[in-house]
Amino acid sequence: MIDRLHAIGPAPAGRQPTARSGPEGAAFGEILDRARSTLALSSHAQKRIERRQLDLDPARLQRLDQAVQRAAGKGARSTLVLLDSLAVLVDVPGRTVVTALDTTRGKENVFTNIDSVVIA
Repeated sequence: MIDRLHAIGPAPAGRQPTARSGPEGAAFGEILDRARSTLALSSHAQKRIERRQLDLDPARLQRLDQAVQRAAGKGARSTLVLLDSLAVLVDVPGRTVVTALDTTRGKENVFTNIDSVVIA
């Protein structure tokens, strides 16, 4: 529900726009940046990770996040991130893990429709 309407464009003379805060006191831009910087798991990836008992500990998640940031910086859209023996396919613009597998157990290690690979 919208409680107010704000004009688009520069503020009228003598009136400065105020920074609006979210529920935790953070400005909207900060909240948006945090949301963009977190990785999401698709339901398919979540099931694969659980079923295959893949180890995505906090240290690996941090390396994965950094790898996705590097791929995004190069304009990648769909990237394969190699974390030790773990291969993670990521939709870079959506910051979403699509699937993951252990490369030592994979039957047919062929990945299609990717535009980059990051070794993390």
